[in-house]
Amino acid sequence: MRSIKNVAQYCLLIVFSVTILFHMFVLLKVIPYSIVWGGRLQSDAAMYRFEFVSLGIAVLFLMVILVKFQILKWRVPILAGNLALWSMLALFMINIVANLMSDSFLEKIIFTPIAILLSVLILIVILKK
Repeated sequence: MRSIKNVAQYCLLIVFSVTILFHMFVLLKVIPYSIVWGGRLQSDAAMYRFEFVSLGIAVLFLMVILVKFQILKWRVPILAGNLALWSMLALFMINIVANLMSDSFLEKIIFTPIAILLSVLILIVILKK
């Protein structure tokens, strides 16, 4: 039987992988950029700037998870990994508030629950030994 920490780890891997695909689809204009960044993007140029940042952050978060769970065998100090997880948690907590203040209804109803889920999963990983 898998522990709750293992389930949280796999869920984080899945969600961050799907997030990377999502941002790639926004960049490719398969998904309209009106549903991201609070519905405030006004041009393709702004979308590319902001979405490349989003994509980079999602890749960074996936890398943190892969290293933390020793899927990638990089030597990283434990303190750095834990600090990265706490930083991710803080960012997702801020993201919950930002999503709730979004002009985009889809962002509120889709991305707020995802940010809550990610916060809970990261907290499980941080707190479970």
